[in-house]
Amino acid sequence: MNKLVFATKNKNKLAEVINILKNTGVSICGVEGEFDPEETGITFEENAYIKAYEAAKIMDMSAFGDDSGLVVDALDGRPGVYSSRYAENDQKRIEKLLEELKDVPHEKRTARFICSMVVVNPEGETLFACQGICEGLIIDSSKGTNGFGYDPIFFIPEKNATMAELTMDEKNTVSHRGKALKKIIEWLLD
Repeated sequence: MNKLVFATKNKNKLAEVINILKNTGVSICGVEGEFDPEETGITFEENAYIKAYEAAKIMDMSAFGDDSGLVVDALDGRPGVYSSRYAENDQKRIEKLLEELKDVPHEKRTARFICSMVVVNPEGETLFACQGICEGLIIDSSKGTNGFGYDPIFFIPEKNATMAELTMDEKNTVSHRGKALKKIIEWLLD
């Protein structure tokens, strides 16, 4: 299997995935046509499966879906699976999160991005599932202009930078999505 559908309409995610897979021999395409699966799962993996299965049916070929989000320890794991629905847009989501963390000391602002990926065939059979995690801290204000979502406030100590201060190639070596995709590549090429 060297061609897969990536179950997303998010152009930023698609570009990130295509960049990560550029020299692997794995060909990726997005979903064509109407694609807006309802994310009713209570875990990242359940939502990834829902998206992958819907895309596999539409495109009549194996697809992989990802569901990812930000898990903040001081907020009991919020925003979690609701990360993209936490507020109406990226800026409002960041503002809401920072407001909720305003009285939390820096050392208690530990967080992680989690990405679950599931590969599904058109019959709904799960062929492979994996997870990637990127540990970090939430800082007080946005830094950097690369990336999207919570990237400007997600600080990675090992890089001494926010996710948004990294180039796409740098980000893909440490990001939750990059780590999960590496596992999919290993599975595909095995």
